[in-house]
Amino acid sequence: MLIFWVFIGWLEGILEQDFCLQVTSSRHTCSEVKSCYSPKGVVFHNKYCEEALSQLLCEKKGQLPPGPTPWPILGNLLQQDVLPLFKSYKKLIGQYGPIFTIWIGSKPLVVLCGYKMIKDALIDHAEEFSGRTVVPTIDRIFHNHGLATEDERTWKEMRHFMLSTLRNFGMGKKQMSNKVQEEALCLVEEMGSMQGHSFEPRRRCTGAVSNVISAVVFGNRFDYKDQTFIENQKTVESILKLCGNFAGMVYNSFPKIMEYFPGQHTKTFADIEKLCGFIHKKVVLHQKTLDIQEPRDFIDCFLIKLEKDQNSPKIYTLENLVRSVLEMFFAGTVSTSNALVSSLYVVAKLPHIQAKVQHEIDEMVGANRIPSMENRLKMPFTNAVIHEVQRCWKDSLETFPRATTCDIKFHGYNIPKNMAVVPVFPSVHFDPLQWETPEKFNPDHFLDEKGQFRKRDAFMPFSAGKRSCPGEALARMELFLFFSVLLQKFTFYLDVDTKDMDIISLITDVKNNKVPLLRAIKR
Repeated sequence: MLIFWVFIGWLEGILEQDFCLQVTSSRHTCSEVKSCYSPKGVVFHNKYCEEALSQLLCEKKGQLPPGPTPWPILGNLLQQDVLPLFKSYKKLIGQYGPIFTIWIGSKPLVVLCGYKMIKDALIDHAEEFSGRTVVPTIDRIFHNHGLATEDERTWKEMRHFMLSTLRNFGMGKKQMSNKVQEEALCLVEEMGSMQGHSFEPRRRCTGAVSNVISAVVFGNRFDYKDQTFIENQKTVESILKLCGNFAGMVYNSFPKIMEYFPGQHTKTFADIEKLCGFIHKKVVLHQKTLDIQEPRDFIDCFLIKLEKDQNSPKIYTLENLVRSVLEMFFAGTVSTSNALVSSLYVVAKLPHIQAKVQHEIDEMVGANRIPSMENRLKMPFTNAVIHEVQRCWKDSLETFPRATTCDIKFHGYNIPKNMAVVPVFPSVHFDPLQWETPEKFNPDHFLDEKGQFRKRDAFMPFSAGKRSCPGEALARMELFLFFSVLLQKFTFYLDVDTKDMDIISLITDVKNNKVPLLRAIKR
């Protein structure tokens, strides 16, 4: 197996023409030791080869933090005690501290762990850690468009446009709240049609969340049973699956050669292009019926901007529009849907929590009207349960790194410009210095001594700093309204006994799609 990966690395080197990996140790500078790949083959400087396996690696411009010993060519790619980070970060913190370096193939990645370290980088040094580095999977999917671009000027312009457009269509306002409430009632009808029989909730919840984005982007919703709609959801989900698993990391390490190998990545990329074709057809229909005085949705607003800015640098293009819409569905569907599904499983597993949420809903809203955003301040326990579910979610973001925008001296290390940096957010949400019982599901984490909701600084489900999620307000609205409406109308039960499974494991299984079926019994 190792020989195979060495061979892959050699081929990647040939395709790259000339690639040089610099190696350093405590006794040698970065320029003293080199392993070079060229069209002629692979040449290792044997004098330092053995030592290189046990020494730190760095680039010419910086001295990186220490980290687990990488293998030649592969880095830490095949080391299960290193990747994925959400499983290994505690052990690595114990060995190297809250900042360390890992290697994805030949590419270094500075890892940040714990609330204080991540806050210091993303908030206290927001500008310095606000960049994006080129990630082959992300670049292959989004073509360097939308908020996935590493171009700073394009990113700032697109983020401003997206935020202003979302606000214009009611993000965080009653106008958007009404749309989410309407979709929540559609979801209630869909679950009610199961008549108490067991069902898998993911597809229905994802459909509801996706329909909110569809209303903003396309100006219409889709039927939950629409096969194209379902396939599009699965394609969007496959992006996160590819970017977060081993296949994605291999592609990021050897992108050129992996284009010639079949696998999950080839199917995902093909499905994405099919989805982009669907989006493009929607754009063409919008072009034919566009009224610049009455924009109907995000696509109309983008097309109007495109018409006005024809003589400016090409930020507003049809390709950028298509990839930006794809990005909105990816960012606005998967994580929100996962949190909603997890919330339903948690209350089904913990009937006393479910009963307390329902009591609060009955007391503050009643049965004759549906919950609204105005009720949220008076429903602290419901809000706390939602937040605690988000806190307990564990995921790995090695393939969504930040990048430094300049050379920076950070916690004693000289980190060069354009260095990939990944904050491990589970290390914030399970930080024992920030949470009273980090390893347990405990809504009291978000309640004060009077039972009122309290915000926690060490709560970062939407990232933090300049690259935080622009759709955070919409996601929060969706989670509260969908969850509270469903708990108002139904009591949820697990189809099998899960008494031997703890809540954290149950939430993890939601991510891996290994959970039992649910039953929704009308109240």
